[in-house]
Amino acid sequence: MKILLAADGSEYTQKMVEYVVNQRTLFDPSHEYTVFNAQIPLPNHAASVVGSQATHDYYAEEGAKVIDPVVERLTTAGLRASGTYKPGSIGETIAEFAEKGGYDLIIMGSHGHGALGRLVMGSVANRVLAHCTVPVLLVR
Repeated sequence: MKILLAADGSEYTQKMVEYVVNQRTLFDPSHEYTVFNAQIPLPNHAASVVGSQATHDYYAEEGAKVIDPVVERLTTAGLRASGTYKPGSIGETIAEFAEKGGYDLIIMGSHGHGALGRLVMGSVANRVLAHCTVPVLLVR
């Protein structure tokens, strides 16, 4: 089974990872795990000022801050994991990545980076559910 772990580095990402690691009857080494970090894109004018290489480097650095600890935790627990990132509208980007990648399940925390983020972006979990045909497991 291909499983996508949507991660944003929040407390709920940590809870999601611990849930996966501790539920061995559901999540064992036979599955393929991908840690995915969707990022809010830089404003167009900012990206054009700093250039494409600096923009790419920024996304890679921010993605690594979230992805690397999760991949390390999963691999330490004996699970096969890789990671990737993509800028875009968070909920829609997660849903699109899961569908295009042929994932069987998305696992994500029920909340992200706090009330301000939800106020500005809306609930990411709700947006994923609204835009995706792949089953979603929310961990609280």
